[in-house]
Order: sequence, then C-alpha cells, then structure tokens
Amino acid sequence: MTRLIDLTYPMDPAFRETVPLPALAAIVGPTVKWYAHKDTGRDMMLELFGCTEDDLPDGEGMAGEVLDDFGTHCGTHVDAPWHSGTTSEGRPARTISDIELSELFVPGMVLDVREWARPGEAIPVHALESAIAATGRAIEPGDAVLIRTGQERFPISDPAYFTYPGMSGAGTRFLADQGAKILGTDAIGWDRPIPVMVEAFRKTGDRAEIWDGHYAIRDREAFIVQQLDNLAALPPTGFTVGFFPLKLIGTSAAPARVVAFVD
Repeated sequence: MTRLIDLTYPMDPAFRETVPLPALAAIVGPTVKWYAHKDTGRDMMLELFGCTEDDLPDGEGMAGEVLDDFGTHCGTHVDAPWHSGTTSEGRPARTISDIELSELFVPGMVLDVREWARPGEAIPVHALESAIAATGRAIEPGDAVLIRTGQERFPISDPAYFTYPGMSGAGTRFLADQGAKILGTDAIGWDRPIPVMVEAFRKTGDRAEIWDGHYAIRDREAFIVQQLDNLAALPPTGFTVGFFPLKLIGTSAAPARVVAFVD
C-alpha cells in the first residue's frame, strides 16, 4: 500500500503578521475577502436567481473567498529557472508553464544536514556529501533532493523561522552537477536570509554574496522548491515525490501541493 505524505506548508493570512520584513508578507499568505453564507454569498444568490431568502436552504447562499496580495512565490512553491534570470545553461530560461509535469514527479531523497546547519549560514558542501553518503545511494539524474535543515521545529511565529540555514552557489552547483533536477528545502528561502547576504555584500563588496544559490541555476538548470514541511516523516530514499504547481502561464514560480508517495 502506498502512503501519501503531504510536504506542503499551509498558507494562512494570519502568517502575514509574523514576518520580520513587510516585503515578506506576500510569500507567507494572501489577504482574503470572505463571502459568507448569510451576507455576501446570500446576496449574490438573490441577485443571480431573483429569488428571496426564503427560497434558499436555511436562508444561506454560497460561500466564497477572494484572494489578494500574494505572490507566485507564496507558501510552498516551485521556482522556474526564469526566476533566476533570462537564461539558463546558455538557453532561454523556462517559466513555470514550460516545465512538463513529468519532470515534477520523480524519485526523491532527503539529505539530513541538521548536524551542520547553523542559523543564517550556508550549508557547506562537505555536509551535503556526508548527508548523501548517509542515504546509502548516489543522486541519480532527475532526482528531487530535499534538504532537511531542521526548520520544522520552529513555528512561523518564531523569529528563528526566518534566520534559517541556507544554500550557497557552490552547494547548489554541487547538487545540480550530481544530477539533481529539483532542489527542495524546509527553509522559507533557498539562499541564506536576505539580511545576511546584504550585510556580507556591504562588508566585502563581493558580488558572489548576492543571491548566489539562486543565481547558480543560470549555470545548471534546476527547479528550486522552498518552504517544504514534514520532511521528518520521510525515509532517506525509496519514495517518489510530486510537485504540482498551479498552471500559471509565463510566471517565474507557482504555489504547489507537494506530496510524497511512499511504498
């Protein structure tokens, strides 16, 4: 029997109140306009059908919601190569609608790097090598490699959730060069936190400090998935994982339902 394990982090409008930077609000949850059964939803039914409230069961109309002010990178989402630039591997970068669904339903493996993960720091390549060895198999071409940093222990209301361990350009290229096509993390971001990168660049002037994990996709195409959840429920290997993004045309990313299929 196959077990389904949901790896998707919820999106909740209440999460917007927890973010340390206002600009991050749109990546954790939408604003919502609620259409309730006994007010807006009821009034819509009365207008559509020309009926009275007595014609509706218990006087109730339809429920509905209008989502507003949230981005394509909200919640658990898949980044297309277009997010990192107009080219990838010297070719025009693909958008989310250019990616075939078959590319997003692949064998997965979990790299447990909690031993080496430090808040705000990049996960070193040697840690990735050790974590791969611990799974008992090498990365195969097309694999989804999911990085377990341990961020699941923090609720989104905890400031520590936003001072996550990140990936460097070197680490990203290392995984992509091994054949990984999908690069996932339980952190809210793939790179180091933005304030950390900003400080490093201002101190050194080194442009390699700027968003180096994402920019690595310009060299070797891969799809980055951020804000995964529930990686602790997965075995190291032996499962298939499906990343099912919204079918948005021409965008750099899309929110996704991510599900692991474990025999």
